[in-house]
Amino acid sequence: MKQRITYVVRNPDSFTPEQLSVKNDAAGATFTLKDIDAVKEHRITIGLDELPGELSTSLTQWNQLHIRWASERAYSTIPPFTSRVSPGLHIFFTPLETTPPTALCHALHAAISPDLKCASNNETAIQLPKLSDRFSMSTASQYYTHLPSLEPLLRRLNKTICPTNLLGGECTQFVASLLTASYLDVDYDTISRALVVTAFWADAPSKAGWTETIAQPHADARVEVGILVSEPNPDPEDIQFGGFLTVVGEDEKPTPPNPTCKLHAHITLPSALFIDKHQFTDPLFLDAHNLRALRSLAGAADLEAPDWVVPQWGSAGLVELASPPSDDDSDSDPSSSASSPTPDAEWKASIPLHARYLPPSQNTSHSSIPLPWPVVFWACRSEAGAKMAASPFERVHLGYEALFGGRTRFLHVQPGVAAGDVGGKDVGRGLIEYIPIPVLDRSRAAWVQSGTVGAVFVAFLGLCWVLWGKGLQNRNKGSKEKKTQ
Repeated sequence: MKQRITYVVRNPDSFTPEQLSVKNDAAGATFTLKDIDAVKEHRITIGLDELPGELSTSLTQWNQLHIRWASERAYSTIPPFTSRVSPGLHIFFTPLETTPPTALCHALHAAISPDLKCASNNETAIQLPKLSDRFSMSTASQYYTHLPSLEPLLRRLNKTICPTNLLGGECTQFVASLLTASYLDVDYDTISRALVVTAFWADAPSKAGWTETIAQPHADARVEVGILVSEPNPDPEDIQFGGFLTVVGEDEKPTPPNPTCKLHAHITLPSALFIDKHQFTDPLFLDAHNLRALRSLAGAADLEAPDWVVPQWGSAGLVELASPPSDDDSDSDPSSSASSPTPDAEWKASIPLHARYLPPSQNTSHSSIPLPWPVVFWACRSEAGAKMAASPFERVHLGYEALFGGRTRFLHVQPGVAAGDVGGKDVGRGLIEYIPIPVLDRSRAAWVQSGTVGAVFVAFLGLCWVLWGKGLQNRNKGSKEKKTQ
């Protein structure tokens, strides 16, 4: 087992070497840091033979298994930790031929909740499209569910891992710290035969910064600690670095860092909501919403099915957005200022969604559906022949990399943080929107039933009058005419 703990200092001027100390005595080696204002990544790599038997057996059922969980709390970060997934629990996986079809669902029901929408790997998961061979090892399927907290998973992890003394006496404390993590990644594949757990914190537990002591769990464990300083790139158009992702503030109008960059939004939708892909073939529709095209759509896309008959968890789509107008655009074509928004005007892009019919509810006329914020990023093509070195902090298996070519770099747009908040802490608005959808209120269903029966009965009487009542009047009228003659 080995650990890699990395701190990236936000403000280089606030850091001094006196905040660090190293000791090596009879109790073992320790590394202490005090009041470090930084983001933190903690990565643990555990060999398959080091894991408890139950967990090891579960992992060997998969060719690949990649878990991505992101908090719904808004947070701000710095390179190289700027890649994102939508809030919630994402599972990307490729099963073996011998993997039971219900293996994933049984594990999720046991670890989180039996109420999760999951029947089997084939029915519930969606198949991930691949538009390039950039990631030959990309996974085949994806599962997603809204999971506000890691607490259910951490309880199971605490019972499985900590009794083995694998992480030493600090195991329980480390597991508890994951409750405040900004995101958590878990990776396993049959080639490495190792479990890699990566946790990231955008903020320290206190405003003073990180103050903690890192000790070696046991003699065979390897612990690497790095204190790095974030320095801005002197050339804003230089995107040839390997794996690092540039942050663009969403509170301002996003500006393309390079003419080759195109703005995209990767959206994750629960089964109650869906995108009508046919709308995206209309150029007028696209222009009205500042969109360019729907590049990919996978999952539940039936336009008429109610939610209770949709087997998949939902759908995932990649939409290319129109680039915001720039100063150069307005200067080059003065006549366009009458119809196009000015560079300083507010710029918006919208992706229309549709709701399915939901099951009836009790004592309420609406159901709230959690909708995660999309991931917004620039996809930039590197110059031909550019060296594409991998970064030790690069994240893959995010759900959208395989939709681009091999020389693409992703530069993520950071979600806006509420005014007055610092570092994304305690924001009043998270990265989940709750959409109210009208449903049948069972407490008022009796009135609906009675009204429906009454309407049908009245319509039946009207039909009878048309068929027989008027016919009887016509016969009586004919008889009177004959008598008169």
